[in-house]
Amino acid sequence: MKKIVAIAGSNSKKSINKKLASYAAQKTANAEAIVADLNDFNLPLYSIDTEQEGGIPSAAHDLNNLIASADGIVVSLAEHNGSYAAAFKSAYDWVSRIDMKVWKDKPMLLMATSPGPRGGASVLATAKAGFPYAGAQIVADFSLPSFFDNFSEAGISNSELSAKLDLAIVAFEKAI
Repeated sequence: MKKIVAIAGSNSKKSINKKLASYAAQKTANAEAIVADLNDFNLPLYSIDTEQEGGIPSAAHDLNNLIASADGIVVSLAEHNGSYAAAFKSAYDWVSRIDMKVWKDKPMLLMATSPGPRGGASVLATAKAGFPYAGAQIVADFSLPSFFDNFSEAGISNSELSAKLDLAIVAFEKAI
């Protein structure tokens, strides 16, 4: 059985991206889904001064080791003012100080969602352009617009969007 690590690019306790990442990871066939909550990794805001004064926090090593242990990675990014949420960017920066190949050349299903009609399109485009330089093998991507209109506890309610995610998951399954 393959090990999938699902990461939400948000530290919100009610993160819609955590719900989407968890949902997609759990739909992946023949895989154990581990959902990583950024709140479980107590990391200060990244700065070179903090690193020089105290070194790299053990929580950054824990996140790095979790990513390294995966056969595949599902990431769903929150969009804050068109870019990464601060908590995600800081965790990403800390892990990159351990290994510039943050994503360890693992297959990735890259996603984003938001309450709005663009579904995190800006942050998704930023990640699609940059993550490969950090070792992401993006095999599929998916954007879920208008989260609260298109997602319920049962999953994606819009049949067209659900079919698109299913195709992305099939591509991801083939890659892991």
